[in-house]
Amino acid sequence: MLRDILKFGVIAGLVLAAGMWITLLAFHGAMSHGAMGMLLGYLTMLVALSAVFVGIKSHRDMARGGVIRFWPAFGMGLAISLVASLFYVVAWEIAQATVVHDFAAQYASSVIAHATAKGADTAEVARLTARMEAFKAQYANPLYRVPMTFAEIFPVGVLVSLVSAAILRNPRVLSARTRA
Repeated sequence: MLRDILKFGVIAGLVLAAGMWITLLAFHGAMSHGAMGMLLGYLTMLVALSAVFVGIKSHRDMARGGVIRFWPAFGMGLAISLVASLFYVVAWEIAQATVVHDFAAQYASSVIAHATAKGADTAEVARLTARMEAFKAQYANPLYRVPMTFAEIFPVGVLVSLVSAAILRNPRVLSARTRA
């Protein structure tokens, strides 16, 4: 089981890292915080974390005779998601150091510009600016940044693991056995 967890976790992690880097290099390190950027990011996460489903199914069919219960399947999905999430965090930290450079400042400027464009009054913009300055200081600390980055991806992995375990606990779903 550990071999399957590592194999499919690494596959998912490499897809996540590649997706991140392709996006960053395509946009020259500029961060898109709009709905399209979020949609693209979460779509990449779902595509990469499809390795959770494939990993559980492979383990069910090859090592468990075509049968797996919910909790072992869910645990395996979580483990694959954990490995993939670690790759995601490392890829982001490398991106922070090489391509993105100052994500927190770009993000803060984007949030303030968005609030101003929506017609926020001067006092509200001042409060938002103060919150964004505090965010930039926190984000500079890896003890804050790393768990925040992990919290972006791992909940998606939990959801994919739940759905995959619920589907694959039924041995008739995508059965590896051929029917005569």
